[in-house]
Amino acid sequence: MYPDVPHLSGAGCGLALLLELDAGETGDNLETIRLGSRGPSVELLQLALTRAGYNPGGIDGVFGPLTQAALIRYQRDYGLIPDGVAGPLIWARIRPYLVGYVRHTIVAGDTFWDLSNRFNTSVNAIATANPWADPQQLQIGQTLVIPLGFEVVPTNISYTSTLLSLVVEGLRMRYPFFETGSVGSSVLGRPLHYLAIGNGQTEVFYNASHHANEWITTPLLLKFLEEYAEAYAINGTIFNTRASELYSKAKLYVVPMVNPDGVDLVTGAISSGSPAYETARSLARNYPSIPFPSGWKANIQGVDLNLQYPAGWEIAREQKYAQGFNRPGPRDFVGTGPLTEPESLALYNFTLARKFALTLSYHTQGKVIYWRYLDYLPPRSLEIARRFSEVSGYPYEETPAYSGYAGYKDWFIQTFNKPGYTIEAGIGVSPLPLSQFDEIYADNVGILTLGIVLA
Repeated sequence: MYPDVPHLSGAGCGLALLLELDAGETGDNLETIRLGSRGPSVELLQLALTRAGYNPGGIDGVFGPLTQAALIRYQRDYGLIPDGVAGPLIWARIRPYLVGYVRHTIVAGDTFWDLSNRFNTSVNAIATANPWADPQQLQIGQTLVIPLGFEVVPTNISYTSTLLSLVVEGLRMRYPFFETGSVGSSVLGRPLHYLAIGNGQTEVFYNASHHANEWITTPLLLKFLEEYAEAYAINGTIFNTRASELYSKAKLYVVPMVNPDGVDLVTGAISSGSPAYETARSLARNYPSIPFPSGWKANIQGVDLNLQYPAGWEIAREQKYAQGFNRPGPRDFVGTGPLTEPESLALYNFTLARKFALTLSYHTQGKVIYWRYLDYLPPRSLEIARRFSEVSGYPYEETPAYSGYAGYKDWFIQTFNKPGYTIEAGIGVSPLPLSQFDEIYADNVGILTLGIVLA
């Protein structure tokens, strides 16, 4: 474990943290970065420095002189070699600013109140993270989880599978009533994380990022989960609905990133020169009119995961082949058969194992709600679509024929005769810029809440 390193100067205005890290926490396999580096790892470093109170000059994914200077200030204040390089030691040291918590071992005189002041958090946050601890009888040597004074879910940086894992860990530690796990793994072995909240008999399922360049839908679901959990912890409300009522009404399952390999390709975590990147680029050459990697929707094998479900898959194949998508590439290749890809197969099996009363699949873009598959009309599905439209301003429409087969929503409706919806959030060309995030969230928080209420 690392020792308690005091904040030696006021330059950063950061928290004086007791970094009690597990020996195995060595940076989550993040790359060593330095002046001139670019990409999502730089955004993570800039986020951590900002949260610690060391201004890197903004979060832009470019390791420039201001980021280097901020890192050097941090290193000096914490007694580290001020070389301006973020390697395994730095990643381990700043990890609390990414997961949003530290572990603290109780010493004589500690109280929840003193700890809340020391770590710039609240007594309620500490109590929520440690439901087993009696604040009146803290035992010397006990270890507490101390949430830090900021939200875990960032909405101003590019998402990657690594960031998702950090966020899932942070939410679980802050709110131990979350259930977390994996529904399977991607082609490259990345976990397909799920989170669940609630204890009602009804089960509801939300998913996002079937398509790689639609990754802005991942923080959309994560932010909702964090706001819901926080509201539940303080007996508050979300979208004018008491969180405790949602919690007792249904159990909500969320898979926030169905396609982690593809997302990592689009956002730069799979970098040029790596075998996966070069394989994807060779597949992209089959479709030179589609920009690479920004136009990539498929999984890392060039299969469109939302054209993989056994609901008119053969029709989807005919349509896409007619459009020229007859081999692996950035988008619209249906694969050699339904459920050939581990990601879509994992969601299929996960759904079969549950009893979901309603599902939402998040995509971009178009600001529209697709609610129907062929002539299937599950009970209340139209009524719910109308309610979603009222709270979001998105019109509800039938899926266009050219893209109306083999999607998750289509298969769910066909198989279970229950309401399933595809929500196309935002507007523009995917990947949508994060400058749209606040508007997208405001448009969709009502849908996300009503999905539980109306299920």
